[in-house]
Amino acid sequence: MGEHLALDAGGVLAALVLVAVLLYVSMAVRRRLFARGGGTVECSLRELPREGGAPGVWRLGIGRYKGDALHWHRVFEFRSRPRQVIHRRGLVVSNRRDPDPEEAEGLLPDVSIIEVRDGDLTVELAMGAAALTGFLAWLEAAPPGFPVELRPPE
Repeated sequence: MGEHLALDAGGVLAALVLVAVLLYVSMAVRRRLFARGGGTVECSLRELPREGGAPGVWRLGIGRYKGDALHWHRVFEFRSRPRQVIHRRGLVVSNRRDPDPEEAEGLLPDVSIIEVRDGDLTVELAMGAAALTGFLAWLEAAPPGFPVELRPPE
């Protein structure tokens, strides 16, 4: 009976390892498919409350430029639809700052944080220097008649 229990425990452990490997491979394939189309950038995002209250939790993700919108997808998720869509038309970039020491623990190294408002949606994006330069260039390259507001850092 002890041998059967050991075989069952070994089989369960092997199944768990197999599931973990399959999840890792599927996330890697998903990420590669996003990057294959070009116009992708690693960035973390958190929502800011509309009226007071604590900000949301930072989520690691991938931003993908599609025309006049930035589609943001969570890294550890299997949805094909974006979690957030940030439109270039009417976008306001209102603040740029470095992360607080406690925030920095949950973010990629050497990021800057920008506050972005798209209508009723206000979020913070944490991006590396190259990604931030690309984001600001994307904003400035808006077609004529697209109101985009870049406020200087406070």
